[in-house]
Amino acid sequence: MPGHTDNEITIAAPMDLVWDMTNDIENWPDLFSEYASVEVLRREGDTTTFRLTMHPDENGKVWSWVSERETARDVHTVWARRVETGPFAFMNIRWEYDDMPKGTRMRWTQDFEMRPDAPIDDAGMTDLINRNSKIQMELIREKIEQRARATVEA
Repeated sequence: MPGHTDNEITIAAPMDLVWDMTNDIENWPDLFSEYASVEVLRREGDTTTFRLTMHPDENGKVWSWVSERETARDVHTVWARRVETGPFAFMNIRWEYDDMPKGTRMRWTQDFEMRPDAPIDDAGMTDLINRNSKIQMELIREKIEQRARATVEA
């Protein structure tokens, strides 16, 4: 059975700020702790194709892949998929943003399947993604809330 994850966090900041910061792909290395670099390969309307490169893992391996991301600000949703799938048979991600009484809820759902020769199976990758999503969402929340406070204080 393919892997599926569903993680969310509420960020004490307005929707526009959360949307702008999390969809500024070129600044992802400053927003996420896992990405070393981002290279935008093509932009067509609301669709961006880009290469993500991670920091070396515990074995010194550097993972890199190309993704395509389509944003729909009017419905506060982003759809992304890996174009270069690497160890995945497929990987699709949906980002959803909702106005909440105390900020903005950001939700990531990921559907994927690992290749038979991948170094990890679907269950193992599900656990890895769930653990890392919580870490990354917390970092993102802290950075956006800090920016929101600085904007109010300015």
